[in-house]
Amino acid sequence: MLIPTLTVRDMREAIAFHTEVLDFKIAARLPEADPFYLVLIGGPDELHLSLRSGGIPQGPATAILVCSDIDALLATYRARGLAIPTRPDSPVHAEPIDQSWGTREFYIDDPSGNTLILQQR
Repeated sequence: MLIPTLTVRDMREAIAFHTEVLDFKIAARLPEADPFYLVLIGGPDELHLSLRSGGIPQGPATAILVCSDIDALLATYRARGLAIPTRPDSPVHAEPIDQSWGTREFYIDDPSGNTLILQQR
């Protein structure tokens, strides 16, 4: 098992985005009251969020979420307030695209600049 950890700039903002717009549920907060680390569960998937600290700049990360019906999932996210597109110059941020390598993909940037790739194989 491989579990991606995304670094976020604001934990409250990240929690709202990943639980209210996307389908993740909180499994653990460390510490509980004012977390700097979060464990999220979405079906069989696990995603961790870590609060950026110490003034050390960290670049955004990318994680792939394999799904069975990308169009239905995206419609759900849009109904929950997902703003599209986040990058007008990137077609794959505007709508699902059938890639030449055989996948159908859509990219979502979280508020901290991390990219989640929704991929239907």
